[in-house]
Amino acid sequence: MDFLQNNLIYAVPLLGLVGILVMAVKSAWVNKQDAGDANMQELAGYIADGAMAFLRAEWKILSIFAVLAASLLAYSGTVTEVNGKAIHSSWIISVAFIIGAVFSATAGYIGMKAATKANVRTTQAARTSLKQALKVSFTGGTVMGLGVAGLAVLGLGGLFIVFLKYFNVISANSHEMKTAIEVLTGFSLGAESIALFARVGGGIYTKAADVGADLVGKVEAGIPEDDVRNPATIADNVGDNVGDVAGMGADLFGSYVATILATMVLGQEITVTDNFGGMSPILLPMVICGLGILFSIIGTWFVTIKDEKSNVQNALNLGNWSSIIITGIASFFLVKWMLPETLNLRGYEFSSINVFYAIVVGLVVGTIMSIVTEYYTAMGKGPVNSIIQQSSTGHATNIIAGLSVGMKSTVIPILVLAGGIMASYYFAGLYGVAIAAAGMMATTAMQLAIDAFGPIADNAGGIAEMSQLPPEVRERTDNLDAVGNTTAATGKGFAIASAALTSLALFAAFVGIAGISAIDIYKAPVLAGLFVGGMIPFVFSALCIQAVGKAAMDMVQEVRRQFREIPGIMEYKAKPEYEKCVAISTQASIREMLMPGAIALITPVIVGFIFGPEVLGGLLAGVTVSGVLMGIFQSNAGGAWDNAKKSFEKGVEINGEMYYKKSEPHKASVTGDTVGDPFKDTSGPSMNILIKLMSIVSLVIAPYIAINTSHATNSTGMEVKKEIRVQKSVDSLGNETIDTLVNETDTVIKN
Repeated sequence: MDFLQNNLIYAVPLLGLVGILVMAVKSAWVNKQDAGDANMQELAGYIADGAMAFLRAEWKILSIFAVLAASLLAYSGTVTEVNGKAIHSSWIISVAFIIGAVFSATAGYIGMKAATKANVRTTQAARTSLKQALKVSFTGGTVMGLGVAGLAVLGLGGLFIVFLKYFNVISANSHEMKTAIEVLTGFSLGAESIALFARVGGGIYTKAADVGADLVGKVEAGIPEDDVRNPATIADNVGDNVGDVAGMGADLFGSYVATILATMVLGQEITVTDNFGGMSPILLPMVICGLGILFSIIGTWFVTIKDEKSNVQNALNLGNWSSIIITGIASFFLVKWMLPETLNLRGYEFSSINVFYAIVVGLVVGTIMSIVTEYYTAMGKGPVNSIIQQSSTGHATNIIAGLSVGMKSTVIPILVLAGGIMASYYFAGLYGVAIAAAGMMATTAMQLAIDAFGPIADNAGGIAEMSQLPPEVRERTDNLDAVGNTTAATGKGFAIASAALTSLALFAAFVGIAGISAIDIYKAPVLAGLFVGGMIPFVFSALCIQAVGKAAMDMVQEVRRQFREIPGIMEYKAKPEYEKCVAISTQASIREMLMPGAIALITPVIVGFIFGPEVLGGLLAGVTVSGVLMGIFQSNAGGAWDNAKKSFEKGVEINGEMYYKKSEPHKASVTGDTVGDPFKDTSGPSMNILIKLMSIVSLVIAPYIAINTSHATNSTGMEVKKEIRVQKSVDSLGNETIDTLVNETDTVIKN
């Protein structure tokens, strides 16, 4: 036990390595599966080549950005005194930034390779049974989940150990420890910066191809979505990988790191006597997330079905809930073992058992968010059925129904988030909010496995359609794909919920470093910042949707040109020029992702340096509230539209009459799905990265814009300011009010 206590910090990167090793084993298993006939492998090769072409093009741009950003960070010239020596911490932050960017890009690459290997093998497995198809597709998703979580824990834990050694940290509450944690913000900033561009660029890519393929292929030419004759179908399938796999992987990698980091920043302010040199509040989030990798691996064992009639969604839910329950149980023993009985953060005193309660709150919030999102987006549920019914009266009523579903879907999630924030704060103050987010993110490996399974199944169905395999193969892949649409939506709900809690934790860390104790909206500049912040998600969304529209127009023109100028495509006598459509999506996504990214990175810097930390705090509050609402609304509306369209493929009953594909209500549902595509796969899921990235940028610049007062670095600064106000009141009102004012002040401080 003593050995474990003395070396617990080294267990963190070791847990990350375990995740990566298991990922390698599962990746090797996927590679060994049958990849089908030569035609299937050729089509899968087009998809894999297109995905890698996008990554190479994106990495060229992001490499330039990373070098420039790292240079600016290094050039800032921040000098920190550590152990009596002046150290250029800005250089260390820039190195951490590069490492975070590389790890984030690597996480996306791992997911991309796994998905493009698993898709055709899932198609081949579907020729034998639904059970085997689920096993292959979910294992491919598991490779993605374990790769992301393993790299995050390995990178953050490993760098933390290096910085502890470099700064010669001897005390948990020392200036050296604070510096070691602050330079880790560079790692998080690098991860989130790459995640933003990967998510936005991937989202633009996939929806430009999807919309173009739908409008010309399904609507104008009347051919199936994944018909081999459609020139945009390869680009569409590539998009599933670059947007929903690589983009989502980089996204949750950034969330994972930011959540742990924010909890560490707040944990450093807690002075405790424990068996870990006072480091237990700092180590706890890393250990929970590291163990969460193991519990996610256990959860994957439960994802299996018996036969063709089994419910795939129930199998995935069982795996997800089992990993969450095991994490909750383990957290109880972990908290009791690591933390002392009583802790105090910024005057808020709480017990160790309350920290466990806060973790449970985070797990419950994540679970409820997934359940609510599933209800609003799943086939057969009331919201999707309402869109189906209103499709019978035309395209406009379908759009109206989808918008209303998306807007209504914000109510319960926001109430759940608000309740989660209040409950976790009640239990353990700001540290409780942060550790609740860490608890929610602990099972990220499982969440990502479930999420990445969807695009793999979607690709498998596309390959089955293009290869003209027997109908039962497509039925099995469609079964998986329909569930995948729901899991993708729940994954986005989970991501936005984690982003909300993470941003609040980052905000609390920013307030401490910037030396401000409150954000006063009675001040005109702060209120102005709040309004500007609320506007940013709308502009960001508009740019993303506009980019999809532009690229989709180019795609439509190219598909029409090929149908017009290449004779024999419709008769299967000529092969479409798939590479032309892939190039259009690639170029458009790279070009259009720059402006939204610049808004997220530059706005906090401008506001912070010109108007100060309090106005910047108002801006962050506006961005967070508006961004969470926009993210939930757009993701759920798009998911509901998509599954309403898919419902027609099996047949739906409207007013006593059955309707199928190519019927008028189905055509209306295709329109709704087309509108919802950029909602659910481009602008909606980008909201969570937007709010996190702006918070992290603010945290990085906080030391430069901090208010230099006596309470700026004092964890009890609020109490000091209140005492000063009491003295002024005594001077002005006379001695008769002394007792009353002092008693009131003591009550406020204790509360």
